[in-house]
Amino acid sequence: MGGSDVRELAIIEAPSVLGLRPSGVQDLPAALLDAGLTAGLGAVRAGRVEAPAYDPRRDPDTGILNPVGIARYSVRLADAVGDVLDRGRFPVVLGGDCSILLGNLLALRRRGRHGLLFLDGHTDFYQPAAEPAGEAASMELALATGRGPRLLTDLEGRGPLLRDEDVVAFGFRDTAESAQAGMQPLPPRLYALDLDEVRAAGAATAARRAIDRLTAGASAGFWVHLDVDVLDDAVMPAVDYRLPGGLTWPELESVLRTALADERARGLDVTIFNPRLDPEGTIAVRLAECLRRGLSARTGHQS
Repeated sequence: MGGSDVRELAIIEAPSVLGLRPSGVQDLPAALLDAGLTAGLGAVRAGRVEAPAYDPRRDPDTGILNPVGIARYSVRLADAVGDVLDRGRFPVVLGGDCSILLGNLLALRRRGRHGLLFLDGHTDFYQPAAEPAGEAASMELALATGRGPRLLTDLEGRGPLLRDEDVVAFGFRDTAESAQAGMQPLPPRLYALDLDEVRAAGAATAARRAIDRLTAGASAGFWVHLDVDVLDDAVMPAVDYRLPGGLTWPELESVLRTALADERARGLDVTIFNPRLDPEGTIAVRLAECLRRGLSARTGHQS
């Protein structure tokens, strides 16, 4: 592992809810920026990618909500992320729901083979037939690894966006729930560290293990995806699909610092925080603080 190459952070707002519903997660970028996310980080604003109109009807061909909209949005978001990368900056993409991951990964896929550190309370590996509402935000890891309708698994003819062996699913705790729902199993070559395994090793050690795996192969770096429901429900209730348990704030900060300090980290996205479920704004402030501390490992700024 090398030390981080210090790159200017560039904030991209990606408030798409095409993979979920307009429940409030579209307000995530404004809430975190208002809560002081960029304070002391020297970040620049690199624009906002608005989503097409939301269609609540499930597409009969794919079984997914808004598949055409998600495909188009992914290309536009990939353009924005790619522009940041081409300027030598480090993209921080504020969602939105988890389907924004496809656009971020498409930007990297245009530039070669990359990996993914997937920080999420859920594995999001559903196939359309098992996802009750057809929400792509429960399928994005499956779609990114080439499982699902071609419209979303073969963006620009570049699919799959990820190889199984270039993914680490980290901190999830939905195994019993997803099995009961009939979700397809995680493939054997995808490295999975559930919450119990993270706890057994310790968050920092588990994160180091994950990064070592992501940087040992032939990939040119890795993206970090953060669904805030990886946090303990007791400290992060402002999400749409709640599950007991999860990481503590210090554990998540440790994971982020470990991942973002590595020179091969290529970008970060933050998804699923719903400010409407945080009426006092106190959770937004705590989340912004955790993210600043994690990102300070990238920039060299102290938070």
